[in-house]
Amino acid sequence: MRLPPPRNRAAPYRMDVVCLGNICRSPMAGAVLTRRIEGAGLDTRVVTSGIGGWHVGEPMDRRAAALLTAHGYDSTLHRAQQFDNRWCAESDVVLAMDEANLSALRSASGVLDAGADGGRLRLFRDYDPLAEDGDRAVPDPYYGGDDGFVSVLEMIERTCEEIVSALVRVRVGH
Repeated sequence: MRLPPPRNRAAPYRMDVVCLGNICRSPMAGAVLTRRIEGAGLDTRVVTSGIGGWHVGEPMDRRAAALLTAHGYDSTLHRAQQFDNRWCAESDVVLAMDEANLSALRSASGVLDAGADGGRLRLFRDYDPLAEDGDRAVPDPYYGGDDGFVSVLEMIERTCEEIVSALVRVRVGH
């Protein structure tokens, strides 16, 4: 799947990754995406946030942080923030972790028709080569055990590979 074209070719491409509270899924994806993007030498900014504001200022969930650290990712800089509706106009693409998050983003941005946003509001797993129709959510591991975080990280890593490939294509204009 293609990424939407940049709003401004002279500026870094901006990707927002959004989950519910910004302490598990989106910061995990942000850490993986950032490392993969840097490795590809791309000029891209990754911002993570949550629909809700109850964790604003908090670090990443300790289980998510420990898993990321064990896999060589940096989890130390993250502080949870709430999605700001004005970001829809600044972002090149906003990737929601599940349908509820996507629906909340559409409602908050006033773009209720999926085609009206120019493809800028999407599900993160739209880029997952193993995702099936009807199963495009990144499950929330917060209330489960460590194994849920492991499966979410695996899902995020393979999806980030595809996102970075799509980003290379959009940044070089193909």
